[in-house]
Amino acid sequence: MKEMGLDAKGLEYLLWDRILHRQLSASGKPHLVSKTPSDVFIADRIKECWPDAKFIFLLRHPAAIARSRQAARPQDTPERNARMVLRYGGNLEEARSRHEGLVVRYEELAAEPERVMREVCGFLGLPWDPGVLDYGRHDHGRYKAGMGDWSQKIRSGRIQPPEPVSDDEIRPELRELAAAWGYLPADTPAAPAPSSSG
Repeated sequence: MKEMGLDAKGLEYLLWDRILHRQLSASGKPHLVSKTPSDVFIADRIKECWPDAKFIFLLRHPAAIARSRQAARPQDTPERNARMVLRYGGNLEEARSRHEGLVVRYEELAAEPERVMREVCGFLGLPWDPGVLDYGRHDHGRYKAGMGDWSQKIRSGRIQPPEPVSDDEIRPELRELAAAWGYLPADTPAAPAPSSSG
């Protein structure tokens, strides 16, 4: 490996590149787009491996993320669930501060899919194709926990509006992140912690 100029990191990146190239070739598609939420934890490494990688930062109301995560992991306590959302949100903010990218709001994507996806295609340098909105017509392989949204909503093949978030649904520890992402006024004070007696 040393003779080939590969250290452990270089070898790992070569493996990443080869595996993704293999998947892309098998798909018959010309471009690879990874919508893996945990990529926020390795954004610097992704950019180091693929300097021409483009980031799309998908924002969603933190309380809606917590709701979705809780439904997928009912064994987690609400406190752990909120901690995990904050960990994810913090890493997303760090990635946004270090790398250029396009910010997309989940709620806008669901409400105006054509407008938002035209913007995404433009950012990626891809021609607009209305077929991107007809994802239910395509075989995406099996849906699996940890590999994207495997809920009935995604299986429906139709874009569905997100459920609204009520103010009392926003846990106190998520209010600051919700304000930072523009879902609450910037001067919104953190709500008091709920009473344990009630």
